[in-house]
Amino acid sequence: MRRLLDFLYDASAWLAALAMIGVLLMVLLSIVSRQVGFHVPGTDAYAGYCMAAAGFLALAHTLKRNEHIRVTLLLGRLQGKARHGLEMWGLSAGVLLAGLFAVYAVRLAWNSHAFNDISTGNDATPLWIPQLTMAIGTLVLLVAFLDEWVQELRGRRQSAGSEEALHNE
Repeated sequence: MRRLLDFLYDASAWLAALAMIGVLLMVLLSIVSRQVGFHVPGTDAYAGYCMAAAGFLALAHTLKRNEHIRVTLLLGRLQGKARHGLEMWGLSAGVLLAGLFAVYAVRLAWNSHAFNDISTGNDATPLWIPQLTMAIGTLVLLVAFLDEWVQELRGRRQSAGSEEALHNE
């Protein structure tokens, strides 16, 4: 199960990386097309869709690598059951919020598909397509928070130490 979950988080991160490449390609296409005198419609919208996809698809991978911003002023001073209790409370809140976010993101994409909602730009993209990456990203984030919650409950969770933040910069 651990290998499957790690594969899910890594696959989501790779898709986020591909979306960042999509942003680069859209910006380059926009610049080059202006320089040679032709216009490619929708490049700014597609760059935005790719940027949103990159952000949402990277959430779970970032959480699992302890790269999310955490305020550890209180948590760093606690030990034992008090620390475990505060971690469980924080992770429970994360599960709840990620679950709500996932439900509403999936609902948004579903409704956009059901109502044939399209972008107002000249590209007329069906909005459920870029919204699908938001829905997938939030669902994977929910799975990652549940994974962290279960790991903390079992006492197997690797939490970031206070000195670890110094190694990220």
